[in-house]
Amino acid sequence: MSGWGLGLPDPTTVVMDLRQSDFAFAFNDSNFFDRLLRIEMVGDPQHESVGCGAIADWAARLCDLRTRDVVENQLGEQVKLSVGGGFDLFVRLNIFFPVAQLHRFSYFYMCCSFAALDVNSGQEEHDAFDCQQLDVEDGIGDDNHDEVALKMIEDSLSGDEAANDDSELLEDESKVVRVKTLHISSTILAAKSLFFYKLFSNGMMESEQRDITLRISTTEEAAFMELLNFMYSNTLSINTASAFLDVLMAADKFEVISCIRYCSHQLRNLPMTPESALVFLDLPSSVLMGDAVQPLTDAAKHFLAARYKDVSKYQEEIMNLPLAGIEAILCSDDLQLASEDAVYDLVLKWSRFHYQKLEERRDILCSQLGGYIRYPYMTGRKLKKLLTCNDFDRDFATKVVIDALYFKARHPIANGIMPLRNPPPQADALWSCVVYLDLKRAECANLFPSGRVYSQAFHLGGQGFFLSAHCNMDQQSSFHCFGLFLGMQEKGSVSFGVDYEFAARSKPTEDYLSKYKGNYTFTGGKAVGYRNLFSIPWTNFIAEDSLHFINGILHLRAELTIKH
Repeated sequence: MSGWGLGLPDPTTVVMDLRQSDFAFAFNDSNFFDRLLRIEMVGDPQHESVGCGAIADWAARLCDLRTRDVVENQLGEQVKLSVGGGFDLFVRLNIFFPVAQLHRFSYFYMCCSFAALDVNSGQEEHDAFDCQQLDVEDGIGDDNHDEVALKMIEDSLSGDEAANDDSELLEDESKVVRVKTLHISSTILAAKSLFFYKLFSNGMMESEQRDITLRISTTEEAAFMELLNFMYSNTLSINTASAFLDVLMAADKFEVISCIRYCSHQLRNLPMTPESALVFLDLPSSVLMGDAVQPLTDAAKHFLAARYKDVSKYQEEIMNLPLAGIEAILCSDDLQLASEDAVYDLVLKWSRFHYQKLEERRDILCSQLGGYIRYPYMTGRKLKKLLTCNDFDRDFATKVVIDALYFKARHPIANGIMPLRNPPPQADALWSCVVYLDLKRAECANLFPSGRVYSQAFHLGGQGFFLSAHCNMDQQSSFHCFGLFLGMQEKGSVSFGVDYEFAARSKPTEDYLSKYKGNYTFTGGKAVGYRNLFSIPWTNFIAEDSLHFINGILHLRAELTIKH
C-alpha cells in the first residue's frame, strides 16, 4: 500500500485555519499536486437549450429535477453495496441512470477498478453484496443476486459502453463530448469536501490511484470548475443569482458545506424578487434540509410575507403562487386581513384553485395548509361552516373546531369578544358586548406612517363589526398620532345606532381608563372613531417610556351597546 489515502483531514473535524486558508496559487499547478483529476463531460440534451442567465430558467430546471426524482423513486429496488472504508454505493436494479440524472451519489460513476471485489472470492464476495435481500417477486431471485449487482458495477465502469439492455435509449446522453485534466491536491479537496474525503480514504484501490476519473454533465462544467476553485481559494468569481444557484447545487452534490454556506450568504445579499424567492424555497429537498441553506430560505419566506401582507392588494398574484409561496404568507403574523375568517376563506379559495380533485385538496388542507389557520380566533359562524365544509376531512374539522371552542371557553379575552354576564341565548343576537384588542409594540411601530391593523370580526345585533387601529395625521396639529375606530362590515341599507366607549390600560395603575365615548348611527361599510386616541404625537406614544405599553403590549377595550 503506497499510502495515498492516509492522513487526510476529515472535513467534519478539520481545523478552521486549513478550511479558510487561501491556496489559490496551487490550483491546477504541476508543482503542488499529488493526483491527476480527469473530468469527462457527457452530453445532456435535456438541458442544452437551457441557459443559466435568468431565475426563470432555474425554475424550469427545478421542475425537471422534481420529475426525475419521481422517476427515480418509482423505478426499481435500491441495493446498498458496502465496498469498504465506510464508502457506500447505491445502485438501482432494473434501470441504469445516466450521470446527468444522479445527484448526491455521483461517486458511483468514479471510473476506478474495484479489484477488491473479487467475483471468485467465495464467501467474502457474498458478504460484500448481501446487504439487502431482493424480493423474488421482482423477477430476480436470491440465486443471482450477486451476479446482477456485480454486473451493474462492471457496466458502470465501462465508460461509454452499454450499461444494460436499455442503454441504447441513453446513448446520446452518455457520450463524452469533452475532457479536462487537472492537477489536484487530495489534502485540500478532502479538507473541504466530504465526497472527496470518502473517495480518497475508503481503503479501496481507487483511493490509492494517482489518476482519478470523474464524469459530469456538460451543464455542470462551469459550476464544478467554480467549486474546485473555491475549495482552493474560498471565493467565487460569479455575481449572478442563477450562477450562485448552479454552484450551490454542485456544492451540495460534492458535499462542500463551506461553499453551500458562502453561496447562501451571497444569494441573501442580492436583490430578491418573488421569482427568486420561490426558487429558493423550491430547491431539491437534499439542499433545503441543510442547516447552511436555512438562512436563505428564511429570508425568502420573510420577503414573500412582507410583499404580500396586504392580501387584498395582491389577490391575483397570491392565487397564482405555488404551495411554498402561500405557506410563507400564511405563517406570517403581519397579514393585513380583517379577521381569521378571511384567512380561512383565503386558504379554501387557494386550495380549490390549485387542487381540483377533492381527495388531493383534502390531503393538502389537512396535512399542510390547514395548520396555518388559527381556529380559536375564527367566529362561531365560520366554525359552524367549517364543520359542514366538504373540502376538509370530517375528523380533522371536528377536532379543530372542538379545540377552538375549548380555547374560547378558557380564554374569552383572547377570543376577541367578551360578552356581558347575561347575554341572550344566541351570540349573533348580542345587543351589547365588550371587545378587547391587544397590540404588540412592534405591531404598532409597523403602522407608521399610514398603516392600519384590524381586530377579529365580531357580531352585534346580528351585524358584523371590527376594530381598527391607525397611524394617521392629526388634522389640527399636523403630526402623526394613534387612532382607534369602530367599523361595520356589511354594506347595504341596514342602519342602527350604537353607543360606544374606547378605553386603554395605562401606567402607573395599569387600569383601563376611558379615552373617548360617543354614539353613531351606522350604515353598511361605515366607521367611526377618534384620530388621536391619547391626545399625544406619535413619537411620544411609541417611545420606550410610553405610559400606554405594559410589558410591550398596548391594551385597548371597546364597550358597545345597540340603542333600542
